[in-house]
Amino acid sequence: MHSEPFHIQAKHMLRYAGKRLLRSEIPLSHHHFQSALRQQYFQPINPFKKSLFRTTCNRCGNQKQSLLGTIPCKRCNREHKYCRKCIQMGRVLECEPLYEWIGPEPVRTKWMNPLAWEGTLTSLQEEASHQVIETVQGKQREILVWAVCGAGKTELLFSGIAQALQLGQRICIATPRADVVRELLPRFQKAFPHVSVEGLYGGSSEKSGHSQLILATTHQLLRFHQAFDCMVIDEVDAFPYHHDPMLPYVVSRAVKSTHALIYLTATPRQDLIKRVVSRELPVQFIPRRFHGYPLPVPQLTLSPTLAKTLKQKQTPNAFEKWLQTRNHPQRQLLIFVPTISLLHDLEAPIRALLLSLGVITQPNAFQTVHADDATREEKVLHFRRGDIQVLLTTTILERGVTFPSIDVFIIDAGHTVFDEAALIQIAGRAGRSKTDPDGEVIYLHTGKTRAMILAVRSIKKMNQKGGF
Repeated sequence: MHSEPFHIQAKHMLRYAGKRLLRSEIPLSHHHFQSALRQQYFQPINPFKKSLFRTTCNRCGNQKQSLLGTIPCKRCNREHKYCRKCIQMGRVLECEPLYEWIGPEPVRTKWMNPLAWEGTLTSLQEEASHQVIETVQGKQREILVWAVCGAGKTELLFSGIAQALQLGQRICIATPRADVVRELLPRFQKAFPHVSVEGLYGGSSEKSGHSQLILATTHQLLRFHQAFDCMVIDEVDAFPYHHDPMLPYVVSRAVKSTHALIYLTATPRQDLIKRVVSRELPVQFIPRRFHGYPLPVPQLTLSPTLAKTLKQKQTPNAFEKWLQTRNHPQRQLLIFVPTISLLHDLEAPIRALLLSLGVITQPNAFQTVHADDATREEKVLHFRRGDIQVLLTTTILERGVTFPSIDVFIIDAGHTVFDEAALIQIAGRAGRSKTDPDGEVIYLHTGKTRAMILAVRSIKKMNQKGGF
């Protein structure tokens, strides 16, 4: 006996509008889903687009045939293609359509006074904020906000987002890193206390993606299709966004045909710089931190025996000497290494060294964190609270996280993982507080690399442009 037919409700429009989903991602009973299909609320989409020479995944845009596999289908009793590129978001299989909502669109709230933040902006932030508002209003389609680390990029967005909410628009702030979403989410929830603000990332508790203001990793945008009026891409130069053509593809598909696009970064890549130089892309430049102090300039420390020392799983002598002569030993310390394997190699000897020098008094005051660490969110929170004094990390904390009073030390700064942008961003973790604006930054190396030279040159140039 059939149950009641599908009756559309506001919650359905909010949950499914602007989405391209697998059937498993639509929590409707079989009967209600078939009823919704008959009433043309959902439209099935072929999971793959096929041409004479290639097959394209219609969810992630993958065209690399090496990333298209085959798997036996029990239902069809035959082999079917599936996409390996986006499989972490659920398998796209040849015999299972994707579904788009084509029913009525939800009416988004036009908020009167959504912004509760009462802080003040610097004159440079104010100017950038005005340009963001004009972009939201449609006076220009896109803008690059090129602002040094610690310039206060998040705060200068607030008025523009408030303007979008007043217009009844839907906004997404997309960032390549889950850690950045976790960092920004409480700040936006506090700034817009009456607006539904949702954070989407791998492992997040909320997955519906129905909110008017969404913070998401760029991978989460695989589920969206023509959903957003305003898209903010935070840290547009960062891995993996910069290295993976899938992510710009899904961003372009997630926005509506008429949309505002705002890029934020302290280290734009050459493609954006070329567009700025050719006057194709408007830019707002902020060369000063919000607190008015210069960026800490990294110190390059040579260690000729570094490679041998690390191979022997020992702490570098130069690191020990620096610990003994730090200007402000009460600061927390963030130590970067290039690989997870090196992090594991150095964990025990660094802890022993810190204890022997009195940098920490309890073993748990030193911790490690990396991309595969199941407790990384908890550790970063404890470091921010001051419960952890020293944190050894890979590049997952190179950007998008703020700690009030830290020194930064990079072991093996000449490794290829530390390109110019990464070195600038890591240096930008220090000196972010008005009460402690001059944290130390050390690049320990076996020989200067081009990336190190360019990073230091860029930081000094920013300081000059900022009037220092």
